[in-house]
Amino acid sequence: MIKMIKTFLLRFFTWWNGTTFGTQLWTWAYGESVGTDEFGNRYYRTRGGKIDPTLRFERRWVVYNGYAEASKVPPSWHGWLHHTVDVPPTQESVKTWPWEKPHRPNLTGTPQAYRPPGSTLAQNRRHPATGDYKAWTPGE
Repeated sequence: MIKMIKTFLLRFFTWWNGTTFGTQLWTWAYGESVGTDEFGNRYYRTRGGKIDPTLRFERRWVVYNGYAEASKVPPSWHGWLHHTVDVPPTQESVKTWPWEKPHRPNLTGTPQAYRPPGSTLAQNRRHPATGDYKAWTPGE
């Protein structure tokens, strides 16, 4: 019971923990599903590709799988969301080159973030000083 109340309050008041009720309602009323990416994010557009009179193009949006982080959107879907390409990746084969690495979201601020040796947040201790530094003393 307490977990249900917590889930309800999180979905009602926060947008970064997933879909809010308002987004769910908007998506249900006006959206049509276009596809899903490899991270589980779901992509939508206005039903029938209807042009929004205010924006003068169709609305496109993403419902994130889990924590809402824009860098979780792969490049192929990013192009579609921002109207760079008209056809979503589900309707067109996206050619990947052999030199391309798989998409990874920005890990800054997460436990998986890169922490170089010597960082105060790194797991290991800093290497001892090499002896090439001599502290300044006043009057020398």
